[in-house]
Amino acid sequence: MHSDTTGSWTPVALSADLPAGTVIPARIPAGSIALWRSESGRPAASANRCPHRGMSLSHGFVRGEALSCIYHGWSYARAGNCLRIPAHPGLTPPEAIRVKTYPVEETGGVIWVAMGEPSSTPPKLEGLVALRSLTADAGIEAIEAAAGAKTSPEGLIEPAANTETICLLLSEQEGGQTLIHVLLKGEAVPTVRIAASRAAESLRRKAEDLQEKGIGQ
Repeated sequence: MHSDTTGSWTPVALSADLPAGTVIPARIPAGSIALWRSESGRPAASANRCPHRGMSLSHGFVRGEALSCIYHGWSYARAGNCLRIPAHPGLTPPEAIRVKTYPVEETGGVIWVAMGEPSSTPPKLEGLVALRSLTADAGIEAIEAAAGAKTSPEGLIEPAANTETICLLLSEQEGGQTLIHVLLKGEAVPTVRIAASRAAESLRRKAEDLQEKGIGQ
């Protein structure tokens, strides 16, 4: 779950889903972003539109410490300034050519993005191991009804039937969907991981069924 307050943190992805040298689409309350990791391993978050022609930067590619648009190859640094325009190799791009960027923190196997200047750091998620993410076609209230529990201010919820094994980290998405990050409690042995994944999928189906019936809306 997230707050619409500027400066709040949104859990957008798991660290394992963003290898070095890759870019993926993600979403914060401000809208769609391009979440990317430089080849040195540093995560970054940029607005998802290239200033040149408006192409989605999440369709682009990472080279070294820069994110490049797939359309005409304009490259941007983690700070948002344009580094290179391939059609004009001798040109130093004007400072005015920039992509909006957002603060990024990585903790406990989760990548967090803030819309403004946050006044605190993201939750530490101590004792929890990130397992996987899945998207539910259901809102927070339907998931709470399916879980038989309430979400904490940090977006964490402990399903009543699985309080000893899993914790879910929720993030509201557009269109009434919810991004669910599944976190394990304790040792992440294969049998526990499989059981936890199945439990999360079962809860998602239950929440979607409740949403369809209008329960928890």
